[in-house]
Amino acid sequence: MSVAVLTGIAFVLVLGVTVGAARPRRSSGVSDFYVASRAVPPWWNGAAITSEYTSAAACLGTAGLIAMHGSPMLWYPAGAAAGFVVVLALVVAPLRRSGTYTLPDFAEWRLRSVRLRRFTTCFVLVIGLVFLVAQLHAAGVVVRLLTGLPPWLGWAAVAVAALGVAFAGGLGSVTSVQASQFWLKLAVFVGVGVACWWTVGTRPVALLEVAYRAGSAGLAGAGDPSLAGVLAVLLASALGTMGLPHVIVRVYTDRDGRGARRSIVATQVLLAAFCVVPPLYGVLGRVHVRGAAADEIVLLLPARMLPGVLGDVLTGLLAAGAFAAFLATTAGVLVAVGGAVSACVSRAGVRPFRTAVAGVLVAALVLTAVTIPGVSVALVLLGFSLSAATFCPLLVLGIWWRRLTDVGVAAGFALGGGVTGALVLAEQAGVKMGALTSCPAPVAVPLSFAVMVVTSLVTPGRLPRGVGRMMVRMHVPEHRVGPSAYRSSRRDDRWS
Repeated sequence: MSVAVLTGIAFVLVLGVTVGAARPRRSSGVSDFYVASRAVPPWWNGAAITSEYTSAAACLGTAGLIAMHGSPMLWYPAGAAAGFVVVLALVVAPLRRSGTYTLPDFAEWRLRSVRLRRFTTCFVLVIGLVFLVAQLHAAGVVVRLLTGLPPWLGWAAVAVAALGVAFAGGLGSVTSVQASQFWLKLAVFVGVGVACWWTVGTRPVALLEVAYRAGSAGLAGAGDPSLAGVLAVLLASALGTMGLPHVIVRVYTDRDGRGARRSIVATQVLLAAFCVVPPLYGVLGRVHVRGAAADEIVLLLPARMLPGVLGDVLTGLLAAGAFAAFLATTAGVLVAVGGAVSACVSRAGVRPFRTAVAGVLVAALVLTAVTIPGVSVALVLLGFSLSAATFCPLLVLGIWWRRLTDVGVAAGFALGGGVTGALVLAEQAGVKMGALTSCPAPVAVPLSFAVMVVTSLVTPGRLPRGVGRMMVRMHVPEHRVGPSAYRSSRRDDRWS
């Protein structure tokens, strides 16, 4: 098994670095590294978004939770679909028309505050590190479980490959890798799952027979089969999607708002195809893999169902698909967070961008080394919860409410992020307050919205100048302002 697993992992990582390095250079300027020259076709962009959104940490973890807790966990994949519906309806086109590169860029442009930009950059960094640690820990689980090698080898392999892709051409190279590996990942996960299903002869009716056993909620509500727990996860996923730095940066890679909308529609179509994977493995794992951790169930499934050479080959293919997902998500997060950090601490440029990317990766590796591996999907849901309680109110109010002020945003971030962090820490410390601690999103999100609105209303003097022009810029379609619809808020941006 070890030979097949290592061969699959090496193939995927080498292929990814090769594709990223071989990408034709349209530009060597800032726009190429930060937003792929704003020239990514909608369906290609949709494949890249789906690839980094369907991380292996979430995929393996969600399937494991379905196997452990049963039918209530089937709602988890629905949160992703709901999230992109909200993005499409409220955010995507106005945000693209703003002409900014990153979420902190948007905060500074919309509220006219450099301090707010730095403050929001800290939250981008925290959310990005949470996602990176989840991917690295999951990579370590794959290597340890399937080969017996130390987990840090999995971290190092993903980190080196992701750094190589990010350095080669920034978001342009990352997009090429993500879009191409989406199809590889989809074929591997669906193909192996179907092979296991039909070889053993498991009937589809088994899906209806899956029952769940009650268990305590995990980090950010992960694995809580109660109605409150499931609804909290759906809320965090639906509202948190718009604030994920590695997802929302894709809005800026299209030429205009119409292209950005088409990219999100393409994402929804491709995501629907991928959403069959967690239930497929979850049902099989419930029947054939018992007593394993949630992150391990999918990886152990082929060998348990088909002992011998065929099981080893299928396990190697799963490992390859998992590392394709690790690389896609890790590289995307690195570029998005590195771009935000570099633009905050120095002027935009290729060298500061690469320095920031390397720094973010080192910080993620250090956090991975000092933390205990757990259920990776729980870390992913924590990232969604933080995003929902901070960037969701900023984007919704910043785009649709003209009276928002920088003080209001800062207060909402502090309260929403603080409540989320405090409740999660209380849960980990053993303080049980039911759904209040295990599911922070339903508490933190309304508080953040309320504080932003109330604080903005009592600080009318902080209303930025030119807010009317900014609202018009975001909401007037490109075809109504003429052919020069490309509207960047950055002086150093340029087309290839």
